[in-house]
Amino acid sequence: MTSLSDQSHLRPPWWRNERILKVLLQVAFVVAVLLVFGILAQNLLASLRRLGISLGFRFLDNSANFGITEGLIPYDPSESYLKALAVGAVNTLWLSAVSIVLATAMGFVLGMARLSSNWLARQLATVVTEIFRNVPVLLIVIFWYQGVILTLPGVRNSLSIGGLVFINQRGVKLPGLDPSGWLVPALAIVIAAGWGIRKLLLVCRPELGSLQRNLWVAAGVVLLAVACWVLFPEPPVRLDVPVLERFNFRGGIQLSAEFTAMMLGLVTYTGCYIAEVVRGSFLAVPRGQWEAARAVGLSELQTFRLVIVPQALRIMIPSLNTQYLTLIKNSSLAIAVGFSDLFNISSTIINQSGRSVEMFAILMATYLTFNLVVSYGMNWLNARVKLVER
Repeated sequence: MTSLSDQSHLRPPWWRNERILKVLLQVAFVVAVLLVFGILAQNLLASLRRLGISLGFRFLDNSANFGITEGLIPYDPSESYLKALAVGAVNTLWLSAVSIVLATAMGFVLGMARLSSNWLARQLATVVTEIFRNVPVLLIVIFWYQGVILTLPGVRNSLSIGGLVFINQRGVKLPGLDPSGWLVPALAIVIAAGWGIRKLLLVCRPELGSLQRNLWVAAGVVLLAVACWVLFPEPPVRLDVPVLERFNFRGGIQLSAEFTAMMLGLVTYTGCYIAEVVRGSFLAVPRGQWEAARAVGLSELQTFRLVIVPQALRIMIPSLNTQYLTLIKNSSLAIAVGFSDLFNISSTIINQSGRSVEMFAILMATYLTFNLVVSYGMNWLNARVKLVER
């Protein structure tokens, strides 16, 4: 029998130990990367000192002295650069959020149409997908802005959809919601009633499936909301319909021509890529899953909802994450149509203050934060829907 001392002599020396070598190589790589960044930072600081330029972020407190055409938060030109950057960041988030929702809806519709047994729907979806997927996103944005929106009629000759939505050269005018003081009590009553109905069904009707239970809860919430609308002294929410006056519309929500063009460009470009993700994910589900679901007596809708969609979601979520991150980065092209996003406002600040290094650092950090938050959310969703193996 070999003794412990003999076994210790059988161990290779540290310079031949594979585990130790892997750790040492990773440490060496990190040190090399830090050295490269350190050298680049030293060169940058030396160049700035020769030019008499100092780094710092105190300039953000200076007055911006330029206007912003649109924004979701109040802004005045006399306010600071920091407030202007906040307006741009909120505009970027608003544009990205709306575009992500609409691009996802468009992608699912086109992806399912490409799998349809209807020849016309399948061919039309294929043509749309291949056209917008193979054209640069900047050209698509300019096409929507110059070729579509700016060619629309003026305000007084706006295209109307049901007397609620108006489309013209200035963009799109949508009906808004005007809340009253009764909105909070109505929401509290509806939420409490929905929770109570669900608990009551779980106790009294445990045999109901989740879909049937949710339908009952939804029906009860809708009825209670209608009762609140009728019985309260004034409606919790009023519909603020745009009204045409002499030179413009009053009321409602205004989507500017620049925002609309940028949104349509991002939606059509990203939506076509999402369509391919959706199509590939459904095709990746084995055909035997459809046949097995039919064999146990599930209907087409039940097969699609309970068997196919959950499996396809596990495949498509990582690719959807990539498309969402790309959309957020592509939103920086809004400067081409004059939309006041984060990149556009940052360019104006650079031209006024000359602080290009600081502003590009802020831009990189802000877009990195946006993308990391979206990536974390998608990774969380991916972890929730993935199969748990035992």
